[in-house]
Amino acid sequence: MRLPGYAPTPLTEVPAIAAELGAGRVFVKDESARMGLAAFKVLGASWAVHQVLSRRDAAGPVTLMAATDGNHGRALAWMARLLGQRAHVFVPTGVHPTAIAAIAAEGAQVTEITGTYDDAVRLAAKAAREPDAELVQDAGWPGYEEVPGWIVDGYSTLFAEVDEQLAAAGATGTAGAATAAVPALVAIPAGVGSLAQAAITHYRSRPGSGAPSLLTVEPGSAAGILASLVRGELGTVVTGGTIMSGLNCGTPSGLAWPYLRDGLDAAVAVANSEAAVAARDLAGYGIPAGPCGGAALAGVRAALTGEGAQARRAALALDAGATVVLLSTEGSAANPVPAG
Repeated sequence: MRLPGYAPTPLTEVPAIAAELGAGRVFVKDESARMGLAAFKVLGASWAVHQVLSRRDAAGPVTLMAATDGNHGRALAWMARLLGQRAHVFVPTGVHPTAIAAIAAEGAQVTEITGTYDDAVRLAAKAAREPDAELVQDAGWPGYEEVPGWIVDGYSTLFAEVDEQLAAAGATGTAGAATAAVPALVAIPAGVGSLAQAAITHYRSRPGSGAPSLLTVEPGSAAGILASLVRGELGTVVTGGTIMSGLNCGTPSGLAWPYLRDGLDAAVAVANSEAAVAARDLAGYGIPAGPCGGAALAGVRAALTGEGAQARRAALALDAGATVVLLSTEGSAANPVPAG
């Protein structure tokens, strides 16, 4: 399946950030213009919807349902409209009105709830039990793993693009590395962890050595992956408000968890202020990042600078020639950066 209008999103080199971080080269994967939807999510939603519809026996329109913190819901609604289907999207407290309006503008029915993302997922799953409805959720749990697995498969396109773009830029992971086009570090904003699962699947499947270090970044008020890693088992955290609304998830995907547990090198949580500053800095370099997009830069700053940075660099196997890739997963048009 090839989406109409598909094109790889830019991988922009930012030498000023490389100098700041003490890295050889820094590239930012800019998802602000992906299919006109200002976020990467359509890569997963499109493939999952294609798979869901191709396996249905019943004729007639289907209502595609999901919970969202913004970008997945818009991508699902866009696909439904493209294919002549219906969409019903459940939105928790705290999602920016701009994101909600964008979902409705795609023709979806939007149900705003008073509650968390996890609450919205439960309501969407319950509503999808109705005839002619299909749940297309980007998180998995026991008994619901096939569809989120297709979403993860769709996200693999992003990393294939990065491979080709790094190769075209002549980038290597570390100074003098023999393996071309393999970054030394990839920073991944993480909500339920499906994008991180796709990164782990992509990079850990490479033969031999040369896989990058993988770092997830979450809001301090919703660091479910970090808490689960510290605990050593999948768990849920109580979430609070955050400008990184697309990452405001209390329970990591059960499907993603084994990959996260075994495949991540590090995880970090960042404050709203850190994500906002990072997003504004990226905008200054011509990359219109939203708060979730800025989270990757904020997380790498936390990991590679300040007290204890030398030990963290050693743990991540980063030298002065390292190539770092930051995933700016949404643009400011999807989720505006607060002023001030």
